[in-house]
Amino acid sequence: MHRNLPMLLLRARELMMARFRPLLTAQGLTEQQWRIIRALHENGPLEPRQICALCTISSPSLAGVLARMEDIGHVTKERFEDDQRRVRVSLTAQSEEIVERMKPMLEAEYRALESKVGEKVVGDLYVAVDALIRELDTGESRDAE
Repeated sequence: MHRNLPMLLLRARELMMARFRPLLTAQGLTEQQWRIIRALHENGPLEPRQICALCTISSPSLAGVLARMEDIGHVTKERFEDDQRRVRVSLTAQSEEIVERMKPMLEAEYRALESKVGEKVVGDLYVAVDALIRELDTGESRDAE
């Protein structure tokens, strides 16, 4: 009988977030807001459907989160000129400043994690999780065809 991998991954996520959540809270950010800010920072402006996929946030939830983020000045939304139904979401200077302010704190937390569990464990985990995501995404794409 297999171990409960989804439960193990959730438990690992919660243990990881316990390390990072205080950093987000200190900046007045929720986990969802941070995932969106990080995705936009790393990828540039995105459409909401792309943000949903990258951040694993449902479309109805994303609509509310983006509206609040726009209200407090974290993101801007602009319509495409050639298709007014489509929207592009971008970070504001305020959010870029938050990212820059958080970088050293995040790096320190990652260094502390590597010190606690070992650089090899962290590196192996990146490789394993990337492979799992790649294979599951590929498999789901094939299944949909």
